[in-house]
Amino acid sequence: METGPTGGALGGDGASAVSRWTFEISRRYQHVLDKTVPHIVWRWIGCLALMVIYAVRVYFVQGFYIITYGLGIYLLNLLMGFLSPQVDPEMQDGPSLPTRGSDEFRPFVRRLPEFKFWYSIVKAFSIAFVMTFFSVFDVPVFWPILLFYWFTLFILTMKRQILHMIKYKYVPFSFGKQRYDGNKASSTESTNLPRD
Repeated sequence: METGPTGGALGGDGASAVSRWTFEISRRYQHVLDKTVPHIVWRWIGCLALMVIYAVRVYFVQGFYIITYGLGIYLLNLLMGFLSPQVDPEMQDGPSLPTRGSDEFRPFVRRLPEFKFWYSIVKAFSIAFVMTFFSVFDVPVFWPILLFYWFTLFILTMKRQILHMIKYKYVPFSFGKQRYDGNKASSTESTNLPRD
């Protein structure tokens, strides 16, 4: 029997060929995902486009409200993970978030990082979009009640999250690296220079 460059048998069973093929597909898919990591704005623009496509599909079909409701609950859960710290200060025994200006600076680390947040949203909208092509998922419901219930749940959840932020004094957003003005430093240095 002939062997390949890795020592395995050539022309082996179909299962190994399928596993090699799925491994190659998953490797290429992961490569494409890795290339999208630095392009934050374009990723979110694509995500917004996917959301609009889904909304247009649901609008024209005039159904699948229960899928949209489930999608909304899932997105709310993702948002809470995105806004929450990795280690909850209420459950923490070790170092906590800084509460005073004299405390050591520790950056806010999310429980759900931005890339995983984006990726989960894209997967959820993709799955929900595919589900709209199967009539078994079109359960007849009175959608205004679902919308009212979702808004009530959103308000109560966000209220609890905002109170948690206020209690433990953290902001889940950073607006870039803090920069110091070079002019202020040079003006103070020039006043301290010895004169001839």
